[in-house]
Amino acid sequence: MKLLLEREDVSPDRPDNRGQTLLSWAAKNGRDGVVKLLLEREDVSPDRPDNRGQTLLSWAVINGRDGVVKLLLGREDVNPDRPDNRGQTPLSWAAENGHERIVKLLLQREDVNPDRPDYYGRTLLSRAARNGRDGVVKLLLGREDVSPDRPDRDGRTPLSCAAKYGRDAVVKRLLGREDVSPDMPDSRGQTPLSWAARNGRDGVVKLLLGREDVDPDKPDNGGRTPLSLATENGHQGAVGLLLGRESVSPERPDSYGQTPLSWAARNGCNGIVKLLLGREDVSPDRLGNDGQTPLSLASRNGHEGVVKLLLEREDVSPRRPDSYGQTPLAWAVRNGHDGVVKLLFGTGRR
Repeated sequence: MKLLLEREDVSPDRPDNRGQTLLSWAAKNGRDGVVKLLLEREDVSPDRPDNRGQTLLSWAVINGRDGVVKLLLGREDVNPDRPDNRGQTPLSWAAENGHERIVKLLLQREDVNPDRPDYYGRTLLSRAARNGRDGVVKLLLGREDVSPDRPDRDGRTPLSCAAKYGRDAVVKRLLGREDVSPDMPDSRGQTPLSWAARNGRDGVVKLLLGREDVDPDKPDNGGRTPLSLATENGHQGAVGLLLGRESVSPERPDSYGQTPLSWAARNGCNGIVKLLLGREDVSPDRLGNDGQTPLSLASRNGHEGVVKLLLEREDVSPRRPDSYGQTPLAWAVRNGHDGVVKLLFGTGRR
């Protein structure tokens, strides 16, 4: 390396097609000795961004290169809070990737903003919460200059992000704060419970249902409740937890007139259909806005198990046409679901 750097025809600061220099690669791969050697040269820029706007410090942070980070932070010509093209600073990357030692180093700097949002409006805390970096979350919550409930551009708070991805420990930590709203809806009207139910995060659902300040039946902008979202995606555990609450309506339709049973039937969720059909407060033949019943939806999509369950009910009409004039049998024939066709013919009620 030293021999090469002594040559006049070698440019140590020449970028490649991605805008990354020799120093960038050394920083990224944690080559402390090479980084130190290059930083001694006047013809090398220690704060040069690449095509993505990421500097040497950003790359060192992303890859958890503590030694390189210390070297770069010791220089006056390195901006420790410089954002890349997505608005993420070195501290943001450290928080997202869970590099606690580097987070501590950066938080010691007065010229680093610990609550700076990126292009998407996500703060360091949001990114750490989303990725389940409980240690980093703890560090950030210990600061007075970090807002624990700041929403991003989509209206999602750190708690929403943690709930969405099932980060139980982070959710529990955030719920311990009085300045965190456990039921705040985002721009789509979905609360932390909505996201947890939608993605089948049973542990988070339990935590949120244990709170008196969380509405377990709160609809989003499309009229979808946490139960509706859980049934659509086949999350039987979350469905069972929600059905255990008296304040949750198992028959509440969304803006399109689709009930939880409609969604479960539509997507072939046999276990959830059984759960709902076992309840007296669920109508198995309720029409949606388009006149389609749960049987219509199941027949249309070829879900034989659901069709069989519904046909066992005397209060389900297999001959009822929808708003398009199509019966369950017509949908099954049209879409080539031979098994469903046989089931419907077998009832004698087609």
